Amino acid sequence: VELVESGGGSVQSGGSLRLSCSSSELTANYVCMGWFRQTPGKEREGVAAINNANWKGYADSVKGRFTISRDDRKNTLYLQMNNLQPYNTAMYCCAARAGGGSWRAHRSDAYNYWGRETQVTVGS
Repeated sequence: VELVESGGGSVQSGGSLRLSCSSSELTANYVCMGWFRQTPGKEREGVAAINNANWKGYADSVKGRFTISRDDRKNTLYLQMNNLQPYNTAMYCCAARAGGGSWRAHRSDAYNYWGRETQVTVGS
């Protein structure tokens, strides 16, 4: 399985970016997909997640500004980020979970597969 992110870059405060995560396998086979971010010296943080029943969850800090979606016809996961702020600057990566069991969508240990990360930089 290969997950490849794209869409990162640099924007000014208040700007928008849309991240994409293209999967080499059918996204319909994943029970959950998510976006995480990490900054130097900090632990990886869950940003948003979506399961195969179209349930969506968000970190409190991004609610109302970020939207996660998936297009199983294109095998792609998206993260629309609006009103970006400097504190959103981080390396973002996507993740996918295959298989059942119980898990917490915001936890990194819920996921089997990871992308390579893409940088998002928000200037003030």
